[in-house]
Amino acid sequence: MAFSSSDNDDVLSEINITPLVDVMLVLLVAFIVTAPLLNNAMHVNLPKTEATAPAPTAKTVTVSIDGHGQIYVDHDARSLQQLGSAMHEFAATHADASVTLQADEGVPYGTVAKAMAAIEHAGVTKLAVLTAGAS
Repeated sequence: MAFSSSDNDDVLSEINITPLVDVMLVLLVAFIVTAPLLNNAMHVNLPKTEATAPAPTAKTVTVSIDGHGQIYVDHDARSLQQLGSAMHEFAATHADASVTLQADEGVPYGTVAKAMAAIEHAGVTKLAVLTAGAS
């Protein structure tokens, strides 16, 4: 706004920044409110792919459970207690111990869960559960 007086012929010219600050604050609040919503706004159906082979490891043991609930460690039949001791020995001798577990689909989940618990209690931290690929 320019003011002039009869006493002084100088023009007073100043920029009024109050409307600018008001608009910037409104934009800032709008951005702060909408920014968290942008992270969860996108819903994507991921494509299904063919199964890939895992990266090779130094030493891997395969634990198998057949349809009758019999446990095998690399084709050697073991009981649940023997599985725990075998996995403990394996973990003690191999620092990067890796175990793959494959179970028949007819085996009760409790048997598979007990085998997984025995493997975990033995100190094995790398466990892969094998499944059949989609046809």
